[in-house]
Amino acid sequence: MTDLGTVLSVWAHPDDEAYLAAGLMMNARAAGHRVAVVTATRGEHGTPDPDTWPPERLAPLRERELATSLAVLDITEHHWLDHRDGTLATISDHHGATQIADLIDAVRPGLIVTFGPDGMTGHPDHRAISRWVTRAWHQTGRHPRLWYATVTPEFHSTWHTVNTTAGLWPNPADAPCTPTPDLAHTVHCAGPTLTRKYEALRAHHSQTAPLITLLGEPTYRSWWSTEYFVAAV
Repeated sequence: MTDLGTVLSVWAHPDDEAYLAAGLMMNARAAGHRVAVVTATRGEHGTPDPDTWPPERLAPLRERELATSLAVLDITEHHWLDHRDGTLATISDHHGATQIADLIDAVRPGLIVTFGPDGMTGHPDHRAISRWVTRAWHQTGRHPRLWYATVTPEFHSTWHTVNTTAGLWPNPADAPCTPTPDLAHTVHCAGPTLTRKYEALRAHHSQTAPLITLLGEPTYRSWWSTEYFVAAV
């Protein structure tokens, strides 16, 4: 098994970390390593029903959901960047990268994980985080490893119908696709690890409950049971 070392896990919204890196972070914690999660926004606009869930009501709910999810993964260190949901693309990359560089200096990770330049789903907030982290990584000397979350051609083939049903990639050109031989690391979640990942995702109830209902629990559990990472260059 790859020695992950201290992990700095950097994302845009609560639940990004559970989908894309829960298994990796669990493995790091099981090996006795420090894991620090960074979330840029509280995801306060992440609802199709803003009348029932205005930002001032949804933000504290998503804070609580994230705290519950991280506890499932045995993660006790979390940092907010305190930006507004949906605004990251309007913030200067210099400012964002400076925030990340300060955290790299403080945490001193052996590994950073985040979105690739594609932002996984193409979301502008996701893409901004990738730029900030990559710029900070270069500024701090590229000493930690930097891995981007990605998926493979096999993932697209296996889950095409589910991805389409979920509306994961409205623009297929946004979808990452890394050939398996080019991956830096893969985490296959099964048994108790998959159960914990599912519980971590389910903790983000405001976001995941509709998808669990739409897809059914068995399909939803399997959908992101494998995590894929490609090394930044």
